Amino acid sequence: MSIRIGVLTSGGDAQGMNAAVRAVVRAGIHFGAEVFGIHEGWQGAVDGGDQIRRLEWEDVGNVLSKGGTLIGTARCAAFRERDGRKQAARNLIVNGIDRIIVIGGDGSLTGTDRLREEWPEFVAELAAEGDITAEQASAHQRLIIAGLVGSIDNDMVGTDMTIGTDSALHRITEAIDAISSTAASHQRSFVVEVMGRHCGYLAVMSAIAGAADYVLIPERPPADDWRQHMAHVLRQSRRAGRRTSIVVVAEGTQDRQGNPITAEDVRAVLADEMGEDARVTILGHVQRGGTPSAYDRWMPSLLGHAAVQEVLRGDREPQLVAIRGNRPHFEPLMDAVAATRRVASLIEEGDYDEAMAARGRSFVQMTRAFHQLSEARPDVEPAPDCSQIGVLHCGGLAPGMNATAASVIRLGIDAGHEMFGVYGGFPGLIDGDIRRLGWGDVEGWAASGGANLGTRRTIPTEEDLYALSRSIETSGLDALIVIGGFNAYRALTLIHDERKRFPALQIPIVIVPASIDNNLPGLQMAVGADTALNVAVNSVDLIKMSATAAKRAFVVETMGRHCGFLTLATGVAVGAERVYLHEDGITIADLKADIDWMVEGFRGGRSFYLAIRNEEASPFYTTDLITRMFEAEGQGAFSVRGIVLGHVQQGAAPSPFDRINGVRLASQAMAWVSEQIASGGNQHVFATPDGMRGIRDLDELVDWEARRPLEQWWLELKPILDDLSLAPGGADASRD
Repeated sequence: MSIRIGVLTSGGDAQGMNAAVRAVVRAGIHFGAEVFGIHEGWQGAVDGGDQIRRLEWEDVGNVLSKGGTLIGTARCAAFRERDGRKQAARNLIVNGIDRIIVIGGDGSLTGTDRLREEWPEFVAELAAEGDITAEQASAHQRLIIAGLVGSIDNDMVGTDMTIGTDSALHRITEAIDAISSTAASHQRSFVVEVMGRHCGYLAVMSAIAGAADYVLIPERPPADDWRQHMAHVLRQSRRAGRRTSIVVVAEGTQDRQGNPITAEDVRAVLADEMGEDARVTILGHVQRGGTPSAYDRWMPSLLGHAAVQEVLRGDREPQLVAIRGNRPHFEPLMDAVAATRRVASLIEEGDYDEAMAARGRSFVQMTRAFHQLSEARPDVEPAPDCSQIGVLHCGGLAPGMNATAASVIRLGIDAGHEMFGVYGGFPGLIDGDIRRLGWGDVEGWAASGGANLGTRRTIPTEEDLYALSRSIETSGLDALIVIGGFNAYRALTLIHDERKRFPALQIPIVIVPASIDNNLPGLQMAVGADTALNVAVNSVDLIKMSATAAKRAFVVETMGRHCGFLTLATGVAVGAERVYLHEDGITIADLKADIDWMVEGFRGGRSFYLAIRNEEASPFYTTDLITRMFEAEGQGAFSVRGIVLGHVQQGAAPSPFDRINGVRLASQAMAWVSEQIASGGNQHVFATPDGMRGIRDLDELVDWEARRPLEQWWLELKPILDDLSLAPGGADASRD
């Protein structure tokens, strides 16, 4: 008998669980194991029978775009008792299963580990009682487990993100955007309650993404005067010209005496302190529902694949399969669970600083950034000798540029600087199209696509530098913040090299990375890349639905220039059969093999085939040519359509992540500029999540000719795509 792996989802459902289950099933089959779905969580293991059944390759087809969990989930009271766990062990052993991958929260993972500890006792007892044979007892002496965290709260210590969190943020942000528009029409206040029993992640991040005015979270209960403080912050915002006030409350928020603070409590405060007829919106389970985001497709696929390899190893203590820096990260399962539960204890003990720190550096940083923005003083009058800072864009349009620029400008005003928008990129700077911007001038920018300052791909030439320096000198700019892509980096290298010739260029300049191509050095994700990816994934979802009535193949072209991020991540997120990248190139041998595979598959009953092509994967084998080649070789057995997604990938409203990422980088950039001005510095740097790096570092990080970083983390998704797309045993198997 081959190795048998069980997979189950337990506890609350979370978008992306299906992607994880699909990855476990297909990776297990790829590595030679049999995979069994345990339906309805641990209740299915306790009940046994047809609740434990083998899953084949095609059983997990076409599930990536579906919310919920195809194998069901439940909270099982019986599994909390020893007899229930013993019955579960019996049913697993009878089915030949001694490796389990659990996708759930800390309670589910704790219960699984307890079963693992008791397993040898259960095996001995079941054998003695005749419920299992001696051979079965000998073959299954221990239980090997791995855990993936499915929880929209993002409350597990040890992982950057839990399955479902990003999708939940999409739902919340969409709701806040909708509420903001109707609230502004009536100059009304709203209180929005989001999930988060012990964790304020969703509240903080949605408050940033939705440009809310105030947030209340469990990890940091507000001071006793919070009612007056909140009213002050909201009044200040209204005086600056805002027509609405939004307060976000995590469901588990308490005051420092342990009394709950509900959305209704906040509404009452707004009525008492401000005379506001505020409305309450409790989002509830809508946060769990809907189509998973792009991230909640490719990330669980990566983790599910890694979890299978972990249980097949079976040579160490149970591991949490987490995500760190967009790569699988392993750590002892129960250490992570204990650290997670410790946060709730720290809150109860009143050790709020430790509770915040336990959530991680990013959570602390973003909470601080939110308070900087929400409490920034809109009516600060700059001193006569204040510094003047220019903000401009350079490069292609990236959704999230507006959110980044708005944050920079408001934080700069609060820091006492005079902020100027440079319209039209470097050509606008040369022409002197520079305008002072106040607090109200950037109202509503956070949720809007496009770039309100305008952007150009133009890089200054050596001949332009005199006019550029003269404009900087004439306008009195003391620093520049450039929000943009690869051309911004090229521009700054030229400026840096020529700064000795032009003294006006010897001012602090920082680049904030923004590019849908995600081809920028020193970071995992540039502002704009996540939005473009979600647009591509949503577009392919629609394309796939259009093909349900006919045998059809699609060749879909994404942007990305010479960088394969958009193409490869889209391919994993939608279950493409093939991706064509500039990094790999395309040969006639590749195309022949693909055509042979595709033709065989359609003859064997396949009804759909999907290839994703990077726009510059090959100068010769274009999307149109590949489409016509596929059509010709199909000889009428199937039709082929080529689709170029084009600039639609640049045009959407920014995703929650791109808004949050923009605020994070803007906060760092403004803090750095203020420090440079205070110390008399004149460095030229680019921002990364870990701080600023000098422009001279670029030669060690960038392939200038290919216009992409030397280290491309997303290439680690290539084997995932292959293992989860290519069914063993023939081209006629479904590979979606």
